[in-house]
Amino acid sequence: MSDKTQQPTNKQTIRITGMHCASCAVTIEESLKKVKGVSKAVVNFATEKAYVEYDLSKTSTKDLEKAIQKAGYDVLKEEIPGQLQLLQLKVIGMDNPHCLGTVDAALKTVKGIVSKELFVNERAKIVFDPAITNADTIKKTITEAGYTPIEESAPIDREAEAREKEIRTLRVKFFLSLAFAVPLTYFAMGHHIGLPIPNLIEHNMALVQFLLTTPIMVAGYQFFTLGIKAVIRSMAATMDTLVALGTGTAYVYSLAISALIWTGNPNYSMGNLYYEVAALLILFILLGRMLEAVTKGRTSQSIRRLLGLQAKTATVIRDSQEQQIPAELVQVGDIIIVKPGEKIPVDGLLIEGHSSVDESMLTGESIPVEKTLGDEVIGATMNKTGSFKFKATKVGKDTVLAQIVRLVEEAQGSKAPIQRIADRISAYFVPTVLGIGIVAFLVWYFQGLGLSFALTVFIAVIIIACPCALGLATPTAIIVGTGLGAERGILIKSAETLERVHETDTVVFDKTGTLTEGKPRVTDVLSFNGDAAILLKLAAIAEKRSEHPLGEAIINEAKSKDIPVPDAESFEAIPGKGIIAKYDGSNILLGNRKLIADKGLKGLQSLELEIGKLEEQGKTVVILVVDGEFKGIIAVADTVKEFASEAVHRLRERGREVIMITGDNRKSAQAIASQLGINRVLAEVLPQDKAREIKALQGKGKKVAMVGDGINDAPALVQADVGIAIGSGTDVAIESGDIVLVKEDLRDVVTAIELSSYTMSKIKQNLFWAFFYNSLGIPIAAGILYPFTGFLLNPIIAGAAMALSSVSVATNSLLMRRYKPQIDGFKQRRLKSRIE
Repeated sequence: MSDKTQQPTNKQTIRITGMHCASCAVTIEESLKKVKGVSKAVVNFATEKAYVEYDLSKTSTKDLEKAIQKAGYDVLKEEIPGQLQLLQLKVIGMDNPHCLGTVDAALKTVKGIVSKELFVNERAKIVFDPAITNADTIKKTITEAGYTPIEESAPIDREAEAREKEIRTLRVKFFLSLAFAVPLTYFAMGHHIGLPIPNLIEHNMALVQFLLTTPIMVAGYQFFTLGIKAVIRSMAATMDTLVALGTGTAYVYSLAISALIWTGNPNYSMGNLYYEVAALLILFILLGRMLEAVTKGRTSQSIRRLLGLQAKTATVIRDSQEQQIPAELVQVGDIIIVKPGEKIPVDGLLIEGHSSVDESMLTGESIPVEKTLGDEVIGATMNKTGSFKFKATKVGKDTVLAQIVRLVEEAQGSKAPIQRIADRISAYFVPTVLGIGIVAFLVWYFQGLGLSFALTVFIAVIIIACPCALGLATPTAIIVGTGLGAERGILIKSAETLERVHETDTVVFDKTGTLTEGKPRVTDVLSFNGDAAILLKLAAIAEKRSEHPLGEAIINEAKSKDIPVPDAESFEAIPGKGIIAKYDGSNILLGNRKLIADKGLKGLQSLELEIGKLEEQGKTVVILVVDGEFKGIIAVADTVKEFASEAVHRLRERGREVIMITGDNRKSAQAIASQLGINRVLAEVLPQDKAREIKALQGKGKKVAMVGDGINDAPALVQADVGIAIGSGTDVAIESGDIVLVKEDLRDVVTAIELSSYTMSKIKQNLFWAFFYNSLGIPIAAGILYPFTGFLLNPIIAGAAMALSSVSVATNSLLMRRYKPQIDGFKQRRLKSRIE
């Protein structure tokens, strides 16, 4: 059963300071769970927050804070002085738990930082006291730690420029190293395959290798500075520490041997040198980092593509004149002119003109949407044909696009439950590898195989290990998965939701406004004299002054058929029965059976068969009588949404049980359900009881996804294992839903489940290969095969494998960009059939 079913009395978010690794989160969680009354405690290392659910009658916030402090950590109060400032950064390169720890350790040295939240999707939120430090000092500290900080307010092209700069720097270092590594490899290994070596080089081999290797070591200086800083600042070894230790050992050992050779010691020769090992390791790792940087830059393309769609300028009317200004300077209330082919700069309401607008960047739907007076227009969408004016209602961070980006980035920075496995292993990984390397060194050395053999094993072990692959396995897939969802108008609010939605086996749909349009419309017009237009006209005349939803449906139907609707000469509404009106000298009755019976009219029995058929379909029937003569009947119903039936069919194909829940009477509900192919209906359920019905399903072991409009269905959405809220296209930040569907296409429920399943399969693939690689590679590097086969892993091969392991994991996630949900094929076929 989902944790949501426990319904704790209170939920509390507590900000924590002092965490420096994933194991800290585990320690705090265990401490909180021991507090009486706590039903759930989740600690996110990336956000440095504890999410606690507890019984107010058994414990308090103070007790929770004491538990955290008892575990050795501090609590940061939410009430912070007003003079503190928030710095939001994009930190290029901070994309895994090890990097988070490195940046965190560096920031701990800066006095004046009150709190910090670091995310694996390269985001940082830092609260600081401007009286003690400033933004420049904080950014400088991050830069010195080896990362590139960019303020969130910076234009998207600056972020892209910083990413490109990182790639260019790595590319220069790689090719510079390659220029020295090629001759070094030739001179160091050429004689093994009979290649000629000049005598001058042969007689000065130690010096030549030293001169060719040293520039490569300088090119990789960052591994040494970052690796040493990590140990000094946080007493924790990182991947850079392993690289620095492995290559540094090979280089220093070779330098020592070179000194002995130069001094004429006869016990040492060229065969004892490891210069090429150190150099080629640096070369391969630089190549891996370069490829990894390129790959990581592509994982979040969807967000950058969305941001890149923002209009750069806007044409506003100020002081009765048209002015072209930067889009970020538009203010709420400005009147903006948009011409054909221009992007809409901000959100607003159309006040003059009309056009069709391409909203595919928001909804993924390629068909342009017609916009007329009073319609909402959305910033960054593309105007197609007409010109219009609109009034700005939302600018800056309040626009739909900004909300979408914020939701997706928060999801990309969150932690999926499956990631906890990798976090725990990563926390102990580097110290364990160092321990294995040292033990392997000692074992082989004391077996009498010599220092050179033992050193080769030690270097191979610490180089082949790759915690980066573990760190990248989950975040990269989450980033791509949530980005793919955003491109299709499916906003997944957290990594946990993305993991959980594919596990659901039951999908509960609210009826009104979700499966149906929520607005009644005329479905049948049966005229006894054959003139349906006259029947509809008379009914609309009678209903013109009515405020009843059925009357509105009849009037809208008449208008859609261009039928004129003049005013009635007199009008009287009979509550619960119908309307009496007079037009052009004729008396009109329009209502149900009760109205007909009250007026003593005969002949209703002859209509019962036809009326009964319509009512069995869940339709409401009104009868039109003119001057005592039955003229016809009109049926009104809340019609099902387009694609609702297809969505239900696809869900059932995927083994999900589909249930409809509604407050309507069972007969009407069953009629709608039969149209959609839904076998189970929960009817006559009050809004406040919907959550109870969801809980009852969960009590039977069901994993429930609830689909509703996010307003009346809020309690049920929260109770469900996954709440899926139908957005209006502009209201994207619906609080009650774990997933928000921007457009009202119920097939996106199917796509969300497909995307979740696909993303989880990628995460599992990544974790499998990361675990498999290390489980297989480390023992081989330690020499486990040597006694049986005589095979000893060359450190150079180990370095190449390590560098490529991270790239392979990130690339596997990047391949998700090619993913096309199966439902897309159905959409394309439906569009083709429409055109034909």
